[in-house]
Amino acid sequence: MIICSAIAIGYVLGAIPFSFIVGKYYGKIDIRTVGSGNSGATNVFRSLGKKAAAMAFAGDFLKGVAAVLIGMALWGYDYGIIAGAGAILGHCYPVTLKFKGGKGVATSAGVLLALNPMLIVYLLPLYIVLVKVFKIVSLSSIIIAAATPILSYFMGMPDNFLRFALVASLFVIYRHKSNIQRLLAGEEKKTI
Repeated sequence: MIICSAIAIGYVLGAIPFSFIVGKYYGKIDIRTVGSGNSGATNVFRSLGKKAAAMAFAGDFLKGVAAVLIGMALWGYDYGIIAGAGAILGHCYPVTLKFKGGKGVATSAGVLLALNPMLIVYLLPLYIVLVKVFKIVSLSSIIIAAATPILSYFMGMPDNFLRFALVASLFVIYRHKSNIQRLLAGEEKKTI
């Protein structure tokens, strides 16, 4: 019962569609009908600029943090992980947008920060360097997702966190499948 409650709390928070909300109220657009059609912060950046993207990213990031903190406060660390997983699922498959959400990068980052702040200390600078070098957010996100469970292992994280990091990373990479196809075809647009 606690597992279901943790997932539900995370899912409800994750399903708050911040990119959609920012698009509607800041840019007067449905973010799903412009750019890549993805309801995530990168598409908000491409379609509405830095300020709108920062708002969308902050909302998506903070809902991941909130889910973990609530799960941990109510039931402990392991249930914080479960609530965080629920938030990622809610972000990617929100009932509020007919189960068509973002790719889970910002929400996953929020979950990781809440579970292990030191992980973000290493991953954020690497992400910034990757974006500056490749100028492709999707490629940078995929590399960071792949690096997360590896870095977690070398940081000596507990097994439950390692399992979560591996599954979440594979999920985020899976959500980038269309980006991977475009990268392999040399057709992925530079973001910056």
